[in-house]
Amino acid sequence: MRFIGNVIEKLQRHPKRVVFPEGAEPRILQAARQFYALRLGVPILLGDPDQVREVAGTLKISLDGIRIINPATSEDLDNFSSRFFRLRREKGLRQTEAREAMLQPNFYGAMMLAMHQADGLVSGASHITGSVLRPLFQIVRAAPDIGAVSSCMVMEVEDTRIGENGVLFMADCGVIPDPTVDQLADIAVSTARLARHMLGVRARVAMLSFSTRGSASHPSVGKVQAATAQARRKAGQLNIEADFDGEMQVDAALVPEIASRKLHDSQVAGRANVLIFPDLNSGNIASRLLQHIGRANAYGQILLGLNRPAADVSRGSTAHDILGVASIIGVQATDYLKLYPGADAHLPGE
Repeated sequence: MRFIGNVIEKLQRHPKRVVFPEGAEPRILQAARQFYALRLGVPILLGDPDQVREVAGTLKISLDGIRIINPATSEDLDNFSSRFFRLRREKGLRQTEAREAMLQPNFYGAMMLAMHQADGLVSGASHITGSVLRPLFQIVRAAPDIGAVSSCMVMEVEDTRIGENGVLFMADCGVIPDPTVDQLADIAVSTARLARHMLGVRARVAMLSFSTRGSASHPSVGKVQAATAQARRKAGQLNIEADFDGEMQVDAALVPEIASRKLHDSQVAGRANVLIFPDLNSGNIASRLLQHIGRANAYGQILLGLNRPAADVSRGSTAHDILGVASIIGVQATDYLKLYPGADAHLPGE
């Protein structure tokens, strides 16, 4: 709670509007209630108002301060449908299909985000990843000069010797199954940029592998080595305060005693606060093990590289997890142009 408590304090100084497409989901309602009660901004729930009120009544949750929008009766439905049609007509989308899409809360929420009617979006509590990402990729799209949209988990553990006072940024745990060298470098740079922004300290990025500095030979090891060099160059060009090292095993990344035996000249080894995994299998498995066996507080997936702040939470998330993710998204929104200069240059359909 140390990390997320600091995030909440930051957001209280600059409250934001966060849209939640799953408005009738009990955990979303609980998180939205806390979001408003903590003075973090305005939660916007999408869905049938009668259904939302029914669930809220069953849970004895007050809806004071919470905005509810039904896409089907919204005054913006025609405008949003037209904009989505213009965005996707070259892909063969028909006008009737554009309207049908905008009736779906995840599409409607993505358009709200793109049109600056919300500062951030949080979905996924009751939807699979594809149904959350597809609208965002089609409407919000990637920020300029971003080669790969990816995601990261923010993990907070009890042992403050790990990471940055117990906080680790881990990527990619949710989007790209088998990243290329270029994509892996982009993931590392985007995660380092977010870690630097959220933690206020220099990012120390470990590019993970089953090998440490050539202790094994395999094509996947070579990919991590190449991505490490590329990430260093790109971070330097973007003036991101970060150190990158790899390839290295996770124990060498996190445990100073082991790092001293395996790596003698590293600014990262034994002190990493960012862990970059070679593929989605390892990232997803590691993050869930740390959450459920290591009892870490897990906040994510925070999407990296989009034009606007958004997150795809796990269907296993608690209301506390969702509140934490919404808080991180709100803080991102405060300085999003510093994270992604040139983002939001155009509104969708223009």
